Amino acid sequence: MDNIYVFEGKTSTEAIEKGLKELKVSKNKVDIKILEQEDKRSFFSILTPRIVKVEMKLKENVEISKNNKVQENKKIVTNEPVDNTEAIKNIKEFLNEFIQKLSNDNLEYSIKEEENIIKVDINGGNTGYLIGYRGEVLNSIQTVISNIASKSSKERIRVIVNIGGYREKREKDLQILASKIAATVIKTKKAVTLEPMSAYERKIIHTKLQENNKVKTHSVGEEPYRKVVVSLK
Repeated sequence: MDNIYVFEGKTSTEAIEKGLKELKVSKNKVDIKILEQEDKRSFFSILTPRIVKVEMKLKENVEISKNNKVQENKKIVTNEPVDNTEAIKNIKEFLNEFIQKLSNDNLEYSIKEEENIIKVDINGGNTGYLIGYRGEVLNSIQTVISNIASKSSKERIRVIVNIGGYREKREKDLQILASKIAATVIKTKKAVTLEPMSAYERKIIHTKLQENNKVKTHSVGEEPYRKVVVSLK
């Protein structure tokens, strides 16, 4: 099983420093991935996220000391099959109560598992207010549901929430944007920095432009203001 750990902080820098200190390793001995920002207070506070998570994976042949016990509340990621029965039960309890409190009586949800990922789809009626500007509210709802799913598990359970087919529409729009930006960079020979995006959206840009042999991408800045930069190779 991969040695992967998740740490939290008010910024990604703080979370990284905390992780390196607990693992007692230097930065060059781990692969670091910035995860989505999180807010653990309540659903009605989710528009002001204050917590950032980072994922640390020990590089090959790197081990932590047996005496170095990472805090038990850190979620370990595993690619092995996970029993998500309890997680799905918790998600259903939350969604039943959440939807009941909304004024939109036509909302329905479905839950399915794919490769250790719990996918939640919410549809029906007017869902625009649950999506928000460029998915801000949707991403916050996903954060809350992810916390609920993982609260009784030793593993970090991955949850993807989609509302009104927004994920597919946004992915298509970002892919079109990525192609246009690449064309601009090639024409002007100048790098372009995009507006801040979530880790999910940045990944779409990176993935789309991997197939372009004339441009390259990287991310800069701290969450939640991290941006993708597109430049010539």
